[in-house]
Amino acid sequence: MATRTGTEAMLQELLASRILVLDGAMGTMVQALKLDEAAIRGDRFAGHNKDLKNFVDVLCLTHPDSVTEIHRRYLDAGADIVETNTFGASTIGVDEFDFPHELVREINLSAAACARAAVDEFNLRTPSRPRFVAGSIGPTTKAASISTSVEDPGFRSVTFDELVDSYHAQVSALIEGGVDLLLPETVIDTLNLKACLFAIQKCIAETGCEVPVMVSATFDRSGATFVSGQGVAAFCNAISHFPLLSIGMNCALGPQLMRPLVEELSQIAPAFISCHPNAGLPNEMGAYDLSPGQMAEMIAEFAHNGWVNIVGGCCGTTPEHIRAMCDAVESITPHQKTTVEPYTRLSGTQALTLRPESNFLMIGERTNVTGSRRFARLIRDELFEEAVEVARQQVTGGAAVIDINMDADLLDSEEAMTRYLNLIAGEPDVATVPVMIDSSKWSVIEAGLKCVQGKAIVNSISLKDGEEEFFRRATLVRRYGAAVVVMAFDEQGQATQVDDKVRICQRAFQLLTKRVGFPPEDIIFDPNILTVATGIEEHNNYAVNFIEATRRIKRDCPGAKVSGGVSNISFSFRGNDVVREAMHSAFLYHAIGAGLDMGIVNAGQLEVYQEVPKELLERVEDVLFNRRDDATERLVVFAESVSGPGKKAKEENLQWRQSDVTERLTHALVKGIDKFIEEDVEEARQCHERCLHIIEGPL
Repeated sequence: MATRTGTEAMLQELLASRILVLDGAMGTMVQALKLDEAAIRGDRFAGHNKDLKNFVDVLCLTHPDSVTEIHRRYLDAGADIVETNTFGASTIGVDEFDFPHELVREINLSAAACARAAVDEFNLRTPSRPRFVAGSIGPTTKAASISTSVEDPGFRSVTFDELVDSYHAQVSALIEGGVDLLLPETVIDTLNLKACLFAIQKCIAETGCEVPVMVSATFDRSGATFVSGQGVAAFCNAISHFPLLSIGMNCALGPQLMRPLVEELSQIAPAFISCHPNAGLPNEMGAYDLSPGQMAEMIAEFAHNGWVNIVGGCCGTTPEHIRAMCDAVESITPHQKTTVEPYTRLSGTQALTLRPESNFLMIGERTNVTGSRRFARLIRDELFEEAVEVARQQVTGGAAVIDINMDADLLDSEEAMTRYLNLIAGEPDVATVPVMIDSSKWSVIEAGLKCVQGKAIVNSISLKDGEEEFFRRATLVRRYGAAVVVMAFDEQGQATQVDDKVRICQRAFQLLTKRVGFPPEDIIFDPNILTVATGIEEHNNYAVNFIEATRRIKRDCPGAKVSGGVSNISFSFRGNDVVREAMHSAFLYHAIGAGLDMGIVNAGQLEVYQEVPKELLERVEDVLFNRRDDATERLVVFAESVSGPGKKAKEENLQWRQSDVTERLTHALVKGIDKFIEEDVEEARQCHERCLHIIEGPL
């Protein structure tokens, strides 16, 4: 056995020099044993109340020698890594079969022993060619990102914390059993995986035992995770916080359909790349038809293209498939790790990357109970479906991220945040964008982090409560896999002057990068956009201070981003949208020039700087730059002549309503629009003989 202290270094060296081969399907080999229900149960579970034929993990207890022999056959075929027979051996997994949770540790220990025995035997024979045991961790039968209730799209059958506890029990036992690495595989829901990675980090912290981690996800033909619908790049962004040995894909598809996805992954992921597809797609009898030679030929092409470091097989593959793959890739140079530029990378179901040439990033502000009376009323009245429409309008209006805040008196903020995030996760056009979880309460932020499968932004943490609490929260934000907004606020209070803003941000930057391990590109500073034109002289320079602080922070904290709540600047003119929008436009024009990367705005209602009337712009900029002693008075007087509703929000595009009913139903289903569903379904019903034809047709 390779000691785990040196396992990662050994694997890193091997993966850089040759392609390693993973084993094939455990289930296929178990089926070949032709064990009936009684044989699977053995004497120990003969009287168990549920059938166990679909829980092959139990064979580690009832037929350990058979499991070890399967591992031997794969090793004899040339496999470098064999997986433990523990795909379903978590507490959630054993619940499906009415087993007590205590059995989780026993199954995982026994499974690790079975694989360990076979691997140690082969390592003793040929010590110059080390083999490894990977602890297999399945996705469970429950999903944290989607609803399993047709009546309630916000329902979840499992919570993040329940998943963490379930994975923790399994991971702890696998590490105790002596596996060389951990392999969460067949990932169909990224939020489940994030819970698994959270549990792994917890186990490593408890045991002090660093175990390399491979991750393998399952994508459909369209390139989205099989259940939660996340694209390949978005998936990579969502788990970029975790130091992976490899990232890859398995199951659902054969190598031919997996080909473009493996290519994409190899171009964007900074880790080694793995691929263990099925032996084609199942035929009408549920069998897999791709022969060892055919599969090896396709896998060899992946290798020749420089896409892979680890290959193997999933459903339908056997030792013969693995032997053919070993021969096919033996002399091919492995994939060389991709160098990924240090850009800010976020995700919903789709990836969002902030490149140097990217435009200013608009963060939609209207899903905030403290900033929108309408949204606050909808949430208080529990009109969540209408509240989801607000998010959709922000995305339609151009928001690339939506800021969600539930901080209101007499509101259960944790519950409201959880409910709302769960609901928008089921709205395809809203779920594409990342979310900003916005709260002054840490408990609300943490509740939100447990609901998002993508890479979100936390808004915010600060040094207000001292360095240790800042460190604790920042560490957790990183562990949950989010970027973070840091307010220019410390133990002495909110910074208003340039030097104080810069000093606090520099201090936080050093703590985050040096102590927590945050990459600079995941740090977003908010140097406090504060209200001008209040009549208080000390406030007159607030806009100038923010712009100058932004310029210095971007210089002194390389790689970090700067953001802010833009509407704060104009609170003195609440009720006069024309003036407020002009102030926002002018302020953004100059702040972006100083380096402002993003801001919380009312997407769809931003005025174009060049289109602000000249007289209004002059007075607005007099206020923003504190150019005249009477700047505020002049703008107040002028504002009376231009009061009005301001720019209208981008109107909903209803052109699709002109299409025929079949196309309308298809559009509504894809976009998650239920506003017209009853009338359209009724119209469709008049055109079809049977309702089933509607379900099997446009729906």
